Amino acid sequence: MNRIRHVHVVTSALVLVLSVGLRPAAAQDSLAAAKELYAGASYEDALSMLTRLKDSGGLTAADARSVDQFRAFCLLALGRQAEAERAIEDVVSADITYQPGESEVAPRVRSTFHTVRQRVLPGLVQQKYAMAKATFDRKEYAAAIDQFTRVIALLDDPDVEAARKDPAFADLKTLAAGFLDLARSALAPPPPPKPEPAPAPAAPPVPRIYGGDDTSVTQPVVIRQDIPPWPRLPVPPVVPKIKGLLEIVIGENGEVESAVLRRPMNKVFDESLLNAARRWKYQPATKDGKPVKFRKLIEISVDVK
Repeated sequence: MNRIRHVHVVTSALVLVLSVGLRPAAAQDSLAAAKELYAGASYEDALSMLTRLKDSGGLTAADARSVDQFRAFCLLALGRQAEAERAIEDVVSADITYQPGESEVAPRVRSTFHTVRQRVLPGLVQQKYAMAKATFDRKEYAAAIDQFTRVIALLDDPDVEAARKDPAFADLKTLAAGFLDLARSALAPPPPPKPEPAPAPAAPPVPRIYGGDDTSVTQPVVIRQDIPPWPRLPVPPVVPKIKGLLEIVIGENGEVESAVLRRPMNKVFDESLLNAARRWKYQPATKDGKPVKFRKLIEISVDVK
């Protein structure tokens, strides 16, 4: 009797081990089976199987995306428009670049995907920009370059075209391009060391130039910082507002020692802006109560209409 009991326990354990070992393959077979049901127009059965797969968890990222995609296809085929659009939002949130191919689904399905993407993409792009800016602020420049590059690519997506008519949203591409340039500059390798020159008389130390990241420095205060008017142009710009990025170095006496446009705006205006910037006046930055040089980035925004 004991021997029979022992054999039963061992057999049960073996069945459990075999069942656990078959789970990934079974999940893959279920996804494949659901796709076959969809192809055979058994939309209710396919949707039930896909919903069980989604609720079970444990899917790979690729399989999870496929499950969401085919759930949306089934819901559209069943005429459950509101649920289908929510499923499509999940698809776009997981893979912001995904669009079904012409040979994959009917034109009506592609049209619904297009409509949903037009609705959700602007918000998702703004989230991606905010993430890229936070990465830049953490000085993770390599990751920021990749993220800003993706943001700029998404802003060229046809489904974002309507949102680009909003001036506030249109500025995202200009800002993303500016921060992308700054990240690339920050990540650029230093030039190779030059051969050591012959010994020269000791020179006085060059004053350090501080910046916004130096928390121990009290930043300069504006005394005079006037922006010149936008010039009259034969052909007015197509956008109502143009933004540039100006870098200045403020000396210990509060005067601007150098001014460089990191993001130009217009050749005529740029020259006027640089001339004006060299005459700006500040209360100088200080460290431990003493005036110091300070590098300042200023975003210039001009209404041109």
